[in-house]
Amino acid sequence: MPIQTSTEFATRQEPEAAELLAVPYGADLAPDVPLPLPPEALLREYDAKGEAGEIVEVPVARGDRVGRVLLYGVGDAGPQALRRAGAALARRARGRAELTIALPEAEPAAWAALAEGALLACYAFKMLGSSGGEPGVGEGKGRPVERIRFTGPEPARDAVRRGEVFARATALNRDLANTPSSIKNPEWLAEQAVRIAAETGLEAEVWDPERLAAEGFGGILAVGRGSARPPRLIKLEYRPREAASARHVVLVGKGITFDSGGLSLKPNDNMKFQKTDMAGGGAVIAIMSALAELAVPVRVTGLVAAAENMPSGTAQRPGDVITHYGGRTVEVRNTDAEGRLVLADALAYAAERLDPDAIIDIATLTGAIGIALGREYGAVFASSDELAADLLRAGEATGERLWRMPLVEDYRPALDSEVADLANVETDGTYGAGSITAALFLREFAGGRPWAHLDIAAVGRTTSDEGIHAKGATGYGVRLLLGYLTAA
Repeated sequence: MPIQTSTEFATRQEPEAAELLAVPYGADLAPDVPLPLPPEALLREYDAKGEAGEIVEVPVARGDRVGRVLLYGVGDAGPQALRRAGAALARRARGRAELTIALPEAEPAAWAALAEGALLACYAFKMLGSSGGEPGVGEGKGRPVERIRFTGPEPARDAVRRGEVFARATALNRDLANTPSSIKNPEWLAEQAVRIAAETGLEAEVWDPERLAAEGFGGILAVGRGSARPPRLIKLEYRPREAASARHVVLVGKGITFDSGGLSLKPNDNMKFQKTDMAGGGAVIAIMSALAELAVPVRVTGLVAAAENMPSGTAQRPGDVITHYGGRTVEVRNTDAEGRLVLADALAYAAERLDPDAIIDIATLTGAIGIALGREYGAVFASSDELAADLLRAGEATGERLWRMPLVEDYRPALDSEVADLANVETDGTYGAGSITAALFLREFAGGRPWAHLDIAAVGRTTSDEGIHAKGATGYGVRLLLGYLTAA
């Protein structure tokens, strides 16, 4: 469900009214905040160093009751540090009605990051039986703080609002990805996209199976053949009223609402978290939902190729040959390499029909990328150095960091097929490098346009519940691509 914590902004700090007041190390406290010792002495007593996320909690008198002041460290006061500080403060305030955060001296981007971190740390998702199976957040001390009031100079108001938009869009992606696949199927995902489009002023269009077949989207149809719940292609369109440029960016998301592997069946342990295999598609929907509020100056089209990959008597088989949008044929050597098959259709459609200046796809595509980069960096493969550089900068600015991976031309023969134009995976293990060969496969369908592929398989979900993350989907890619688009 969306982040339930509400926010306020004020230019005047009223410490006497704050249930829980957070003040950065070194800031001047109002004279009516009766600390037991001067702030410097307190920090020495707790051996506090001012690191981002470090908190010293101090009791203060509030008439006939005891209040709390949180002295918090800001590190270098940059965006990464303040994002961490905001998350730490929100976590410390769990179970409370209100938290007041006095903003430190910082740049607007850092203020936005603090608000973003605080709100993301308030995210929770749980299916509660008492509410008819709807997602909720539970009760008690573990419940996120109900309201956060930010106080600071007037220029911080817009920065805090930007951070809130980024956080709530990320939470939307988390909600979509965390929803169980018993509820979430391609039709449901399309319904959510249409609803969100209506709420945020987007144009929406959905291809059902009949239209997919009539227009030649063979990859999406092939992956969805094994499921009783048929596939969809979702298109969302954002057109700014007064575009600052004539640029058109197309975002393409993998929307596999559950991935069993198909007839190339996954082991059970690998299947447990596959409800989040549409996290790339969820990111596209969430990004599109925030564009108007952020006044993004470029035209953006979002495409989500949605299917459920299941084994059955109608499922595609290893050895099948499918015809993608635009006519290219692919030999299916492994039905568990299905994400690239649905993305190929959407990429080919974008290149042929939408005339984009750049195409960016985002997908939980390969387990191999986690071996290469671990769980702190997403991968970017790109045909354009300029596009790659822009995305790397956006990743550093938003905290969703990327590492550029090579498109190794020597590995391209891994995709040769004796019976089709391409094969979807290498079979003999000569080259290895599964993430690179997957990216090379996708490049074949980008039509020579400036294109980037974000492989987020390792960063799209987490088993930790700390900092800005909650167990489950991370929402990775939303802040990154919103940062890229707002800087365009």
